[in-house]
Amino acid sequence: MPDVPDASVGPRPRRRGRTALLIGGAVVLGLVAGTCGGYLVQADREPTKLPPLSQPVLPQARGEGPEPLSAAQDRQVKTDGDLRKLLLKAPRGAKKPDWIADDNWMDLASYADNFKNPGAVFPDLVGEEFRRAAVTGWKVGSTSTVEIRLVQFRQEEEGTTAENLSGDNQYWADKEDATDSWSIPGTGGGMAYVHTRPDSKPGYLPLYSAEAHAWRGDIALEIWVYGSKPIAKKTIMDLAERQMERL
Repeated sequence: MPDVPDASVGPRPRRRGRTALLIGGAVVLGLVAGTCGGYLVQADREPTKLPPLSQPVLPQARGEGPEPLSAAQDRQVKTDGDLRKLLLKAPRGAKKPDWIADDNWMDLASYADNFKNPGAVFPDLVGEEFRRAAVTGWKVGSTSTVEIRLVQFRQEEEGTTAENLSGDNQYWADKEDATDSWSIPGTGGGMAYVHTRPDSKPGYLPLYSAEAHAWRGDIALEIWVYGSKPIAKKTIMDLAERQMERL
């Protein structure tokens, strides 16, 4: 049988001799000596001055500041005043409908009552910081009516409530069948709609409708037009553009 090498026999690890110990001791001594020397050198030096904590004083601009905006230029002055003054005026010969309040204001409950579920809408409007609504409208003859609402929100917590309301109204307007729509120039997102299919009920004349929804700042614009005949694009667009110009 071939010889099997003894497991106890083999290369033994080299022991650390005196030379290694001396080198290690020299390194430790070197570190200690270097540290002590650093302390001694630092102790002999002048202390380094720290940079000043305050920044240099900046020169202030001279001259008078810009003049405040006039009431005609400051939109907030207009919208914080009597909102009813911003509504379009009724054309000559038109009559005021019975459902328009005498003072042309619409409170929170009255506005919520325009929705299919007023009880659910009322607390939503409170949470959305409803402030007030101004309303106007007129009847031309016996078959055509117009209603315009300016709905204002405080927008202290939520800065886009008026925009969101217009967006919701536009969503539902787009859901209507047989509807044509156009952007309202100068509004950045306002839309006008003409519903070409009338609402027909037995015993009643066919009822055509058109609407427009836009916003500017904290005010949402709603326009509703009804008539027994198809409503022209020019009619709703003219109302929307002229009303937005007043905002």
